[in-house]
Amino acid sequence: MTSVQLHYFALLREQRGLSSEVLATSATDAAALYAELSARHGFTLPIDRVRVAINGEFAPWNTPLLEGAELVFIPPVAGG
Repeated sequence: MTSVQLHYFALLREQRGLSSEVLATSATDAAALYAELSARHGFTLPIDRVRVAINGEFAPWNTPLLEGAELVFIPPVAGG
């Protein structure tokens, strides 16, 4: 198990009901973690509509998860 810090924004924050949390996961990369979270919390956005940042930098979905990593899931944002 790997422990990671998660941050949610916009629709994902609304669907999760939290803006951040620490989570222990068996997911090996960011994509598997997003799939796990989607199944658990009912996220409605497909992965191709969301970006992930790991430790302050945009990252590919296949980036391996390391202990203590900080992930931010960034959905599309409307506004102007």
